[in-house]
Amino acid sequence: MKNTKMIARMFSVMLLIALSLTASNTNAQTKTKKAMMKDCCMMKDGKMMCMKDGKTMPMTKDMKMKNGTTCMTNGECVMKDGKKMTMKEGHCIDMNGKMDKCSMMMKTKKMKTKKHTMAMTYTCPMHPEVTSDKLGKCPKCGMDLVVKK
Repeated sequence: MKNTKMIARMFSVMLLIALSLTASNTNAQTKTKKAMMKDCCMMKDGKMMCMKDGKTMPMTKDMKMKNGTTCMTNGECVMKDGKKMTMKEGHCIDMNGKMDKCSMMMKTKKMKTKKHTMAMTYTCPMHPEVTSDKLGKCPKCGMDLVVKK
């Protein structure tokens, strides 16, 4: 009887230790991923978004970058020298004013080849007559559209 209780206690302690190690390891991985994400403004699904501390939210006001560039909620950016440019899908600008493609955002809207860029077509697995040039849901059944082969 004493041995059974002792074994049960030891098992409980070992289980608690294992759970606490697993939880701390998961938290460490999450913090590392968030730390690798830069704060930036980006164009996603035709809307300007702002990433701050790993969280993406809609951009509600114009933002001024450290280099003097101003990004507006409509996707237009005005450089310090007055030059204007419009953000395109998948592009982002970090808080230092460096423009780049946001690889974490790209959902393979276009597939690049050596000679030209080929637009992707998406379709519903259940309704092949439903096609689109962007990801979304089928209007007939609500299933996610997939790349047409």
